[in-house]
Amino acid sequence: MKAYLISIGDELLIGQTINTNAAVIGSKLTEIQLKIGKTTIIADDIDEVKKEFQIAFNTSDLIVVTGGLGPTHDDITLKAVVDFFSTELVLNEDVLGDVEKLFKRRGREITDLNRKQAYVPKISEAIRNARGTAPGIWIEKEGKIFVVMPGVPYEMEDMMDKFVIPRLIEKLGGLSEFKYTKNLLTTGIPESFLFERLGNIEELLGKAKLAFLPNQFGVKMRLTVSGETEEMAKSNLEEIEQRIRAIVGRYIYGANNVSLEDVVSRLLIDRGLTVAVAESCTGGLISNRLTNIAGSSAFFERGMVTYSNAAKVENLKVNEDMIHEKGAVSLEIARQMAEGIRAVSMTDIGLAVTGIMGPDGGSDEKPVGLVYIGICDDKICTAKEFRFGDDRLLNKDRTSQAALDMLRRHLLGISYDE
Repeated sequence: MKAYLISIGDELLIGQTINTNAAVIGSKLTEIQLKIGKTTIIADDIDEVKKEFQIAFNTSDLIVVTGGLGPTHDDITLKAVVDFFSTELVLNEDVLGDVEKLFKRRGREITDLNRKQAYVPKISEAIRNARGTAPGIWIEKEGKIFVVMPGVPYEMEDMMDKFVIPRLIEKLGGLSEFKYTKNLLTTGIPESFLFERLGNIEELLGKAKLAFLPNQFGVKMRLTVSGETEEMAKSNLEEIEQRIRAIVGRYIYGANNVSLEDVVSRLLIDRGLTVAVAESCTGGLISNRLTNIAGSSAFFERGMVTYSNAAKVENLKVNEDMIHEKGAVSLEIARQMAEGIRAVSMTDIGLAVTGIMGPDGGSDEKPVGLVYIGICDDKICTAKEFRFGDDRLLNKDRTSQAALDMLRRHLLGISYDE
């Protein structure tokens, strides 16, 4: 079965919204052994949408459409579907009940505009929306399957998991082969170094596949394994994952969609430890990431943005003479900042960063991208040098990631030297 993915929305074309839906849908369809023939983005233009529907219908077995199902004038997908299939809209009482319950739960009066969302094409089966108002639709015609879902990512994904994927598996008569994918998330090591560390890839993987997907936070290793049975596939995946971890495990902080701050927060909570952060060059980004975690008050005491030299001296008791001698961006100052934030907050751990984010401010001795990260507890107080690139915002992301990884390694007893 060949699939064709269509995303509808001007906001996707102009880059205002990133099209994550196509990636999620493509991944889920690939897991059940469907081939993605094409993915495309179409503007909110009914004629263009219908043209794309025709191309997809002529070339593919499964068409999956997202976007344009809202109640406003620019949501034209449903009208395009009605025109394309020469059908009409009819009221679906189950969907209307869902919409009414949702509005009642939120303490709001339902409007006629929202009631209209309970109308679906007569030839379709409604896909109930447990997380919003617009239903999805499932149409089968001439041996083709035509699926339309809302563009809101969490609504779409819920429909995929609870309705679309199970129904497609049923249509396929089950799976002849089971395929599992797992993302191993690394940081602190470049893609080329990671590849070299793993050695003979064919020997390591066997028939499995491994893709390296770098971004500003590290390298995602996407591991894909197949098996004749579900148990065999899962066993193969676990075996190869353990081989990879045995070689580069110190760089792997998590799997799939977990963030580094998620990992660090769990470690701090499990150990009953608290942390405070002093930030210069990152301007509060590390504190922001840590406090994005629900329940962060259990481990996060405070964050200080000590951007100026005066702030470092006044708030962290950094030695002013040392700043003049070594410079604010130095191992000594990073160490003193970590020590100072720990002392003033009375936490178990102090974490600090200082650096040159760019694009200006660098020199031959201290170039743009130079960063020092300090960490301090009741046993050690140390700092480490990092060198990133020349893009200011990327440097802030990379510095926050390196700081959180240094904290992770500290909590796990992994050396900072690599």
